Amino acid sequence: MDYKNIMIDVNNGIAILTFNRPKSLNALNSELFDEMLQVLHELSVHTEVKVLVLTGAGEKAFVAGADINEISRFNPSQAKLFSKKGHIAIGMLQDLPFPVIAAVNGFALGGGSEIALACDFIYASENAKFGLPEINLGIIPGFGGTQRLPRLIGKNLAKEMIFTGKMISAEEAKNIGMVNQVCKAESLMDEVLKTAGLITQKGRIPLREAKQTINNGFDVDLTTGCELEINSFSLCRSCEDATEGIRAFIEKRKAEFKGTLQG
Repeated sequence: MDYKNIMIDVNNGIAILTFNRPKSLNALNSELFDEMLQVLHELSVHTEVKVLVLTGAGEKAFVAGADINEISRFNPSQAKLFSKKGHIAIGMLQDLPFPVIAAVNGFALGGGSEIALACDFIYASENAKFGLPEINLGIIPGFGGTQRLPRLIGKNLAKEMIFTGKMISAEEAKNIGMVNQVCKAESLMDEVLKTAGLITQKGRIPLREAKQTINNGFDVDLTTGCELEINSFSLCRSCEDATEGIRAFIEKRKAEFKGTLQG
């Protein structure tokens, strides 16, 4: 299916979702979120996708935030619905049963940073800028920024970013643990696809279980988290990929994983 605000491509187990509103610096509006929800639902049941890469069309922005023209027309009730729609879409992104990599090229402000924060990790170009500048508009982050950012970089650093609305560079974002790698702009996608390619060589079920166990473990105490790990470890061992992986290791050959998402 063709979309107005999003491009999607799937090849060799890697899905690439491109936010495609370059004239608006890929700003988020209601229509884009509707398309995002549909695309993510389709990807969640796709039998070939092992990793998703998010990026933005053009050279200036990943996503420069929400569409201010649309927000300016909202009353409080409409603002609440817009925030909720964004939360649902970004929550669905976070809960996909495979890894998600944000390839941040340029500005990732407001909703752009919030989308990146919901990914499993972030690669950024040297010219990337991150920030939650909503305070400058008299509002606060509306798509999870007040919750995901403190969990990633700590409460005090998150408060400083949100209270001041300042932007930080890709290198600064890496130094505080927000970004995994900083790459030259021209090699960003090559580096992302290199990592994505490594992920596609792994089994579907252990990828799913590792992601869910790590994410769910953050919301519980250590003992409960370890119980989650025990159960996921056991589930993985009951699947064909574990048998194949162990046999391949013993036979000193590359494993050929063929597991499905039914586990």
